Amino acid sequence: MSLSSRGNISPFIAMEVLKEANKREQAGAPVYHMEVGQPATSAASKVLETAARALQSEQIGYTDALGIPQLRSAIAQHYKDFYGHDIPASRVVVTTGSSGAFLLTFLSSFERGDRVVLAEPGYPAYRNILTSLEIEPVGLSCHSKTNFQPTPELIDEINGPLHGLLVASPSNPAGTMLHAKELSALVDYCKSRDIQFISDEIYHGICYDEPATSALAFTDDAIIINSFSKYFSMTGWRLGWMVVPEKFIEPVEKLAQSLFISPPALSQYAAVAAFDCMDELDGYVEVYARNREILLREFPKIGLPKLASADGAFYIYADVRHLTNDSVAFCQQMLAETGVAATPGLDFDPHRGNSFVRFSFAGSTETIENAVEALRNWDLMKKGSQ
Repeated sequence: MSLSSRGNISPFIAMEVLKEANKREQAGAPVYHMEVGQPATSAASKVLETAARALQSEQIGYTDALGIPQLRSAIAQHYKDFYGHDIPASRVVVTTGSSGAFLLTFLSSFERGDRVVLAEPGYPAYRNILTSLEIEPVGLSCHSKTNFQPTPELIDEINGPLHGLLVASPSNPAGTMLHAKELSALVDYCKSRDIQFISDEIYHGICYDEPATSALAFTDDAIIINSFSKYFSMTGWRLGWMVVPEKFIEPVEKLAQSLFISPPALSQYAAVAAFDCMDELDGYVEVYARNREILLREFPKIGLPKLASADGAFYIYADVRHLTNDSVAFCQQMLAETGVAATPGLDFDPHRGNSFVRFSFAGSTETIENAVEALRNWDLMKKGSQ
């Protein structure tokens, strides 16, 4: 029997690096984990307490395909409290992680052969999911002059019809943000050309100089995707959400019923409490801010002077072209010789990623400080900084 071509996609290199780092760690060698966007913190205390009570008092079984009513209402209230946007709970779709949200979004929005614009560098799962669904990802080469974000002018350079645009602010891997004026211009551009606008907002709440703007400020026609994984520090709970236009509610529900049945029940009951934990969660962000400050200060000193702005999220995207033209081999050597695990830029940009490396600073400050010292003493880094 032959295999489907749908599985013929690029590997998620960050997960490959994590696998190798774990092997090294299990062998007793030191590892400084900077390869994945995994907060070192647990879920907030009230979330853990609520989960424990739910195990005793709730039926942990199937829920409505779109999520339990109290969580959908809590998310809708969050948009009013945090952004000042009134949305009905009926437009909120709870999903099995943001990954489930991307799958539901792409299936409900696009036909086979449609073309969706993605910024490069960008989260590799966008490209891989679209490809597996036989929807064409159209890579848009973004650079430091546009803060690694798309612009209408860059999109205008693409030949052929376009059916979707997916933006992320703050972004992964660069951590850059779209200011309100820039986000509004992209929304208007898509509206005037009947292009479906998709806004990945999973790093909202993790911002350093100014808060992020939701696309909901400019349109009700966008699909908004968010997650409990990052700001809420609940990666393993596999829970995300979407805010969808009214016309998407029914088709998304039917797809969710067959693809997922429902999101994880225990995670949903626990997540209702997450919105009462903002002080604790903001404390987590203060740790990320300290880690960011260390890297932005120390990386240029040890030979990594060209860094993306890291306005939000918890990543440093470093230009390493003066050290290597093969970021995969560079990261393998770095892990083997220093114990620092980071992700090759090729994961995020198949065309220019060999010149970049992404370092996550979601871990503890001790991890970040130890990683900096290990790199400071690395012979390859010393040669490159001379």
